[in-house]
Amino acid sequence: MGRRIITSQLQAKGEEAKLDGYFDKLIKYIPTEIVGAWIAITGLIKGASNIPTNTILWILFIIFTGLTAVYILKQTFQPKKPLAIKQTSISTLAFIVWVFALGEPFNRLSFYNPVYGSILLILYNLTIPLINPVEESNKNNMRFKN
Repeated sequence: MGRRIITSQLQAKGEEAKLDGYFDKLIKYIPTEIVGAWIAITGLIKGASNIPTNTILWILFIIFTGLTAVYILKQTFQPKKPLAIKQTSISTLAFIVWVFALGEPFNRLSFYNPVYGSILLILYNLTIPLINPVEESNKNNMRFKN
């Protein structure tokens, strides 16, 4: 199973390719590898002493957000098909929502409440599989080498 979401038979490579349903899309939209790395790194940083924890977490958050977009673009790339920009955007936003729900570094902001993060995470995860990320043009089809 590739990372790219398949919503029509025209997108499928082979005759037996299965269209992605609700749960398939949910799994493909959430960048679990990046979220897992984030959880591991925040655990390491929180356990360290004499470091500017908040600053490091915000810098890493920005880096990981960009890394998520690049990673998803690479994982969804297929020759002669447009880049999966919509899927990449949804997955990148999913990473941001997961980080917000996990707390760090948002928990240091005055408006932050863990309940907001939990509600947002639940609503986002319930609704993103309802979106079909059909890419309609071949404009700007960058090529990634495997």
